[in-house]
Amino acid sequence: MKNIRIDFVSDVACPWCAIGLGSFEQAVEQLKGEISVELQFHPFELNPETPPGGQDTLEHLMGKYGSTREQIIANQTQIQQRAKESGFPFNEAIRPKIYNTFTCHRLLYWAQATISLSAQYLLKRELLTAYFTLNEDLDHPEVLLRAVQRAGLNEQKAKEVIDSDQFTSEVKEAMAYYRTIGITAVPSVIVDGKYLIQGGQSAEVFVNSLRQIAAEQTSEMQE
Repeated sequence: MKNIRIDFVSDVACPWCAIGLGSFEQAVEQLKGEISVELQFHPFELNPETPPGGQDTLEHLMGKYGSTREQIIANQTQIQQRAKESGFPFNEAIRPKIYNTFTCHRLLYWAQATISLSAQYLLKRELLTAYFTLNEDLDHPEVLLRAVQRAGLNEQKAKEVIDSDQFTSEVKEAMAYYRTIGITAVPSVIVDGKYLIQGGQSAEVFVNSLRQIAAEQTSEMQE
């Protein structure tokens, strides 16, 4: 069985990142017994200038894309359908606010650096669920701690991270690194450090891409 390293660059406040992760999970399930993956998440901030308390989602998206309220609502409905297809169902109500996610990224770094990649994955899943399924406030420490609890991680240690500036420099360095190698949009899925799959792709795209990459690498090893 071929083992593949996956670096998943994404943001907790990115709907296409949640959709991409759901599709990726479906692909990994389809490839069981054929390909195994080692998955690590890396930080990317879509809205680093968002003030405390967040910003109204529709106002933010209308300003960002120059679209009308009706166009944004129609687009969000399409996104919700894609999320359902990916196995990551969103709340039927459009999330009320856009939030700064830097603290989320510090928590994800903490989970990976001090516990395990599996712990980071579980926390990532719960943070995305908090935002897109439960429509919760990512600015609120109690929301973050509930996600930590659902992921089965230590709430007291997570609270220490939230209440401090722990892992600030590490997260900033990671974000700077991915900018320097040309990552400007997410999700960006880097396979074995040299293949890039971008966007909230379908499970089919991930399955075909991973199979092709695995075949290419096997062929290279045999030459």
